[in-house]
Amino acid sequence: MDAQLRLAAGGAMAMRDRERRGVVLRRRWLAASATAWLLLISPAAANQPAVVPHAEGLDVAIAAARDLPRLHSLLVSRRGSLVVERYFNGARAQRPANVKSVSKSVISALVGLAIERRQIDGVGQPIWSFFPDLQKGGDARKRQITIEDLLTMRSGLESTSNRNYGAWVLSRNWVQFALNRPMLADPGTTMDYSTGNTHLLSAILTKATGASTWQFAQKALGGPLGISLPQWPRDPQGIYFGGNDMLLTPRQMVAFGELYLNRGRVGDRQVLPAAWVDASLEPRGRSQWSEQQYGYGWWIRDLAGHHSYNAWGYGGQFIFVVPDLQLVVVTTSSTATGEERRGHRRTVLDVVERFVVPAVAASASR
Repeated sequence: MDAQLRLAAGGAMAMRDRERRGVVLRRRWLAASATAWLLLISPAAANQPAVVPHAEGLDVAIAAARDLPRLHSLLVSRRGSLVVERYFNGARAQRPANVKSVSKSVISALVGLAIERRQIDGVGQPIWSFFPDLQKGGDARKRQITIEDLLTMRSGLESTSNRNYGAWVLSRNWVQFALNRPMLADPGTTMDYSTGNTHLLSAILTKATGASTWQFAQKALGGPLGISLPQWPRDPQGIYFGGNDMLLTPRQMVAFGELYLNRGRVGDRQVLPAAWVDASLEPRGRSQWSEQQYGYGWWIRDLAGHHSYNAWGYGGQFIFVVPDLQLVVVTTSSTATGEERRGHRRTVLDVVERFVVPAVAASASR
């Protein structure tokens, strides 16, 4: 037993050492990138192209992004106009990206649209009305779970993510697997991130609208945004994966971010109720693993001193919205596993927080 404890302690110390080295290397990389590119864009540099006024200062961010081997795109939109659009490592503008858990924010929007159309009663509707087997017995707390509890990751059900993810997606019935998880907390009390929650929302959307989640998304969201949504993976029962593996181009991600920036409006049309956007961005839980708060499928945090919210997907897929700067920032990245992915998400966040947001804020203050 002592040997096992020593081995475990040694492993923990080694992991902390790797994490510290990763932080140090990331800081060195950021400092080196900023210094090198500040020199390159100084007035002494000859034959430099003219800088667009509202994009001034973003050269450093572009240069830093270019150095990231896993990054595929960086797009910056200010007041509805793209001021930066760069693709890296073989990515292309028209090639859809697997946006991973950014999908959860899209599912949230679809729930809001279904409620507006009276296909779902509201966020307080118990989910047993869609899954009547919950009435037959078992833990009575499952009959208290509401739509809002799924949106906010406070269902109380054991998570299907992390260590349970493999067993879940290999199961014969993803919906039943998620519903059969034991209750670890009362509904509406404790946030525990679980893609199973948003997959249940996809199943609910399918039942409530009489169409597949993809069909409903295409009609209710894609049409008004002027975008065509590719089909994405489905579970064994044919239900579109709720909360993962949606396919969007970076420009489509910008359009979705701007929908929320403009409180649900596209031009003169109110596509998504403003009240739904506001409710979605109200903090209702806090991650166990980070400082971020969570609303209806959106993460909420400050970026460089500015209030912001973001849709976040595994591997470095992001839609950042900074309302006071009228700013939307999109990144896509490789979703491949591997040792080199460690720290990439944090580095992408650093590029946005340390370079993009301050540059736009400085330009806005002039």
